[in-house]
Amino acid sequence: MADVIIAGGGPTGLMMAAELRLQGVDVLILEKETEPTKQSRAQGLHVRSIEVMDQRGLLERFEAEGKQIRAGGFFAGLAKEWPERLDTAHSYVLAIPQQVTERLLAEHAAELGVEVRRGCEVAGLDQDDDGVTVELADGTRLRSRYLVGCDGGRSAVRKLLGVGFPGEPSKVETLLGEMEMTVSPEELAEVVAEVRKTQLRFGAMPLGDGAYRVIVPADGVAEDRATPPTLADFQRQLRAFAGTDFGVHSPRWLSRFGDATRLAERYRVGRVLLAGDAAHIHPPTGGQGLNLGLQDAFNLGWKLAATVAGWAPDALLDSYEAERHPVAAEVLDNTRAQMQLMSVEPGAQAVRRLMSELIDFEEVNRHLIEKITGIGVRYDFGGGHELLGRRMRDVGLKRGRLFELMHGGRGLLLDQTGRLSVAGWEDRVDHVVDVSEELDVPAVLLRPDGHVAWVGDDRQELLGQLPTWFGKAAD
Repeated sequence: MADVIIAGGGPTGLMMAAELRLQGVDVLILEKETEPTKQSRAQGLHVRSIEVMDQRGLLERFEAEGKQIRAGGFFAGLAKEWPERLDTAHSYVLAIPQQVTERLLAEHAAELGVEVRRGCEVAGLDQDDDGVTVELADGTRLRSRYLVGCDGGRSAVRKLLGVGFPGEPSKVETLLGEMEMTVSPEELAEVVAEVRKTQLRFGAMPLGDGAYRVIVPADGVAEDRATPPTLADFQRQLRAFAGTDFGVHSPRWLSRFGDATRLAERYRVGRVLLAGDAAHIHPPTGGQGLNLGLQDAFNLGWKLAATVAGWAPDALLDSYEAERHPVAAEVLDNTRAQMQLMSVEPGAQAVRRLMSELIDFEEVNRHLIEKITGIGVRYDFGGGHELLGRRMRDVGLKRGRLFELMHGGRGLLLDQTGRLSVAGWEDRVDHVVDVSEELDVPAVLLRPDGHVAWVGDDRQELLGQLPTWFGKAAD
């Protein structure tokens, strides 16, 4: 019997598995597809996801295969400057195809000993007080202590649980694919620039190897959205919007996506949990979907590992939904707003022009970028210091950098006073006595996901907070 079975081997499932294995949890990933995806719907990592990779010692791998971009325009395609003074040591977006992200995460998970079984589709589940029985489409039955559904927007796990998925169905649909063209790059750029003056769901981006990433509004919403479009569909829609199909040919992959927006009513039912697109779906405006899933996994992984290990406080696993459900709700709202601003209707265009004026104000621009990139996320830990609930950025210390000390996924007390202690919790929390010119508080207690759980210098206050996140002290 595995400690945890994860349904779905995409970015969220792979990150979840790696976080669990860091703590020695026995993990099995079940993936219904027989081969890794060749599609790259997502095209980059936002700031908080970049920090996640840095915090686990993975960033060099990702940066070797990506490109740093400091360009605005992530909110509804409103082209503005990248803001200054963001609360991060990584003030950029990392352009990297989803296919590469998945490969790098799969390599990381494999190095930690994660087993991935492909061609395994979840068809049933049953849970009791001791664990979960998972039935596969071929009749195989597997047992685990917990199950995490990371199996996408059409999640079988969510449906089998009977968890509601309220929201709005797709009203518009967009075609997306990679293909080659016969048109010259100069003519393509000229036509695309003209079309995008009125239609922002249109574009053709060179991939550098003779192919282009093409996006164009579809002709209505397909009855069966699981069926991929054809090259003829792309040619017809390109001609409708641009007056030419650019000579598209030799497609690598073709797909469609809608603007359906839904949020699971619950993230946990007993021993079964949901993460990533299984818990929330929304339009890809702002490039937030993959990042939201990675950060779900980063939040849940250490909490579930602590529960399996037996030291988790009673409320720790439930804090996953309490913290991540509101974050997803905000993402759904900002993507709804962005879709309205991208409409070709006169009223929406008037609001877009007004928003463009407002984003010229530095504080507005920063606020919206913080939303898109996850910098603005702050969990509700009650009143107190402004750092409480926020992720601590990577800061320089006398003996290195903070994130270099967090690769193992443990809690950390950064103590600039040298007078504090984590005695009784040494097996879960590292005590680092060092100083940082970037940090103007005496000490901070960080959870394994980097969020600040306590700030101060009072020993008794610290002793009151350690059990909240790290359970009872060892005997």
